[in-house]
Amino acid sequence: MPTSTMPSATTTTPPLRVGPLPVAPPVVLAPMAGITNAPFRTLCREFSGGKGLFVSEMITTRALVERNEKTMQLIRFDPSESPRSIQLYGVDPATVGKAVRMIADEGLADHIDLNFGCPVPKVTRKGGGSALPYKRNLLRAIVREAVTGAGDLPVTMKMRKGIDDDHLTYLDAGRIAVEEGVAAVALHGRTTAQHYGGTADWEAVARLKEHVPEIPVLGNGDIWCAEDALRMVRETGCDGVVVGRGCLGRPWLFADLVAAFEGRPEGAVRPGLRQVAEVMVRHAALLGEWLGDEARGVIDFRKHVAWYLKGFAVGSEMRRRLAVTSSLAELRAGLDELDLGQHWPAGADGPRGRTSGNNRVVLPEGWLGDPYDCTGVGEDAELDTSGG
Repeated sequence: MPTSTMPSATTTTPPLRVGPLPVAPPVVLAPMAGITNAPFRTLCREFSGGKGLFVSEMITTRALVERNEKTMQLIRFDPSESPRSIQLYGVDPATVGKAVRMIADEGLADHIDLNFGCPVPKVTRKGGGSALPYKRNLLRAIVREAVTGAGDLPVTMKMRKGIDDDHLTYLDAGRIAVEEGVAAVALHGRTTAQHYGGTADWEAVARLKEHVPEIPVLGNGDIWCAEDALRMVRETGCDGVVVGRGCLGRPWLFADLVAAFEGRPEGAVRPGLRQVAEVMVRHAALLGEWLGDEARGVIDFRKHVAWYLKGFAVGSEMRRRLAVTSSLAELRAGLDELDLGQHWPAGADGPRGRTSGNNRVVLPEGWLGDPYDCTGVGEDAELDTSGG
């Protein structure tokens, strides 16, 4: 794919280790519901040359313990994936412990990440995701069960700054992580109330790094290109980056990230529309193979169409047509009607995916009372499906 000049790395980042696992360069694919399944991880990993850490979409501990059919498919890794990384969501320490021991005993993964960052209402109303760290004792109990049950597997956790600016939790949560044996923490520099709006607070990443120097701290939020990642490391002193929405419709971003962190000067990948179309068809085909049904794969791919085509001169009617295709042949035919000679458009980088903010946070009744009182939280708060 064509490239353009990209600033070379000016920061020498020490090797990142997540427990026994080396992660070089220090780049992690953020878990994203409905996105970071095996096909998308395959694309990102191919562009990275197999370098980095690629995490599954969110797996709920209850569904895993109950061996829910959808959940068992979501934890199927491609044979080429190494290390295998699973993100778990749970609010009940006992259930989390059972799920982690199942992963360790059955060799289902090599790394476990705990989700304390999801801001969506169906999660926070149960006291889970980014709401959970407010209850310090509950957070500690879950993390302790996970680390104990994991044995030799490294356990990490991803979190937000807190529920809102009046209820920040990330420094306390980071200290709990250190005390309970977590291998690394990742911080998205937004609160639950912000969802994905506004600007990520990178200064919070720097404060967390100063607060927990004993373990690696990874920064997350507003990394849209490789230079953003280098700048985050320079400005915050963090040990690595977690990339989420920046790679939506841009799996080649991982090639840029690897080159940037390795200080290679060849520049950022800037594909023309013909190359983008090829990746789109491959992505849809991989989804079909993974789901065992071509039509289901193409239908699942529909959500990606607008992200891949952002910035290119494609009319609204054609965008709509491509977003309702049901076969690979139909998808290819539609793409072939485009002006595939288009070069990478100016302004094609930047925010993609959800950008809403200032949302009302949905919490269990009385949640913002005593931050140490965990009564009323138990197995009934566990979600029974995975994938967000």
